[in-house]
Amino acid sequence: MAVYDDIQEFARALPSGRALAGLDLGDKTLGVAVSDRMLSVASPLQTIRRKKFGLDAAALLEIVTAREIGGVILGLPRNMDGSEGPRCQSTRAFARNLSALSDLPIGFWDERLSTVAAERALLEADTSRRRRAEVIDHVAAGVILQGALDRLAVLRRELS
Repeated sequence: MAVYDDIQEFARALPSGRALAGLDLGDKTLGVAVSDRMLSVASPLQTIRRKKFGLDAAALLEIVTAREIGGVILGLPRNMDGSEGPRCQSTRAFARNLSALSDLPIGFWDERLSTVAAERALLEADTSRRRRAEVIDHVAAGVILQGALDRLAVLRRELS
């Protein structure tokens, strides 16, 4: 698995006709979303309660295999000024460790405000506070993945 900082390089590495997974990596949870095979729509899937890397990766790779995922987008939690802090470092470490276990391409997507957008969408849907707490991580993963899918669609149009 190769890790790509550049979304264009990530796009070139993707196999055709396969869905993507989007991840919102937190300290306690890992939100997972998946796309359709046409790479147009992201759907929140589930939240994995984090234990330790080996168990987290095994749960994630089980989803990747079952859904025939062709690549992974990891939300990169940059600071509001665009700089990278400790959370970015741990996200990059997660990507490196995951890349040792699978040959799928991994890309990053700037996740600033993704949780805010997910929270707003859940509030607009009149979701209860308890339910929001249960689904916020995988809804945020859906926001992250949709942002990357939208950018990939622009890249495909530019290349054709």
